[in-house]
Amino acid sequence: MKLSQFKFKLPEEKIALYPSKYRDEARLMVLHKKSHTIEHRIFKDVLDYFDDQDVFIFNDTKVFPARLFGNKEKTGARIEVFLLRELNEKLRLWDVLVDPARKIRIGNKLYFGEDESMVAEVIDNTTSRGRTLRFLYDGPHDEFKQALYALGEPPLPNFINRRPTEEDEERFQTIFAKNEGAVTAPTAGLHFSRELMKRLEIKGVNFAFITLHAGLGNFRDIDVEDLTKHKVDSEQMFVEDEAADIVNKSKEGGHRVCAVGTTVMRAIETAAGTDGNLKPFEGWTNKFIFPPYEFSVADSMIANFQLPMSTLLMLVTAFGGYDFVMEAYDVALKEDYKFGTYGDAMLILND
Repeated sequence: MKLSQFKFKLPEEKIALYPSKYRDEARLMVLHKKSHTIEHRIFKDVLDYFDDQDVFIFNDTKVFPARLFGNKEKTGARIEVFLLRELNEKLRLWDVLVDPARKIRIGNKLYFGEDESMVAEVIDNTTSRGRTLRFLYDGPHDEFKQALYALGEPPLPNFINRRPTEEDEERFQTIFAKNEGAVTAPTAGLHFSRELMKRLEIKGVNFAFITLHAGLGNFRDIDVEDLTKHKVDSEQMFVEDEAADIVNKSKEGGHRVCAVGTTVMRAIETAAGTDGNLKPFEGWTNKFIFPPYEFSVADSMIANFQLPMSTLLMLVTAFGGYDFVMEAYDVALKEDYKFGTYGDAMLILND
């Protein structure tokens, strides 16, 4: 497959800038692979397609407020700092992106907060945009993290071209978010409300939770036409024994296994054994899935409508079939479905 095969015209007005009023009331397009048919539903209707002992696999990563704005010493220039991950808890070292990068050099100090009480020093250049910052803070680590996060805002993707609101603090996070470490939300999981989860539970559907800390690599442009030459960023992930047991039990019983989102699908394919069962896993993945690809764990998946030429779209077409998914995207554009993080969803079923 070539990069250009995933190009389509997406008008700006088709990108959702805000979430739907209620989590479970976004639109849902249902794709039946065997019959090659498409249905138009509301997200909470997902309940109609799953039964007792089926299983949903969710990503319980938690997004932290990764985007900060500070000022450079002496010049006072406004600098955006995007926290990627903590490198050393004791030394307060963080891997970050800075913008504009050309203004920031090793030894520069950056000041954050209205009173400029949070100070960081640039100690290393990791990439053209990346830096290592050492935060100069004396208190306990928990207190430092609290103070740092109080200065940050929800890291909405750049295609949501607006400043975050209070609503984003709640809605750019799944209701089951638990393990902190993501800089972007696992978007398919955003549609699940407490009410919908309860109704699925009453129906006998099981839930398995894995953790994959979604990074900015999900939005990075691909600059090669030959997809076999593209490398994706590594992301940290965890699959516990309990999650593997729940999934494998459903599979053995011939029940449906649904991957909620592209992050879940990458994680479970990384942790899949040769027998198609899910194995416990702790480590990093840089798995890049694009057509053709043979999936081993899930037989259904939920995903938002993705942006053109994204690795996320490539994974969805690998699962749903390139021609069928791209045809469904044409339908979505004509029927005014919304795309992106806060957009509508697609359920792909193997039957």
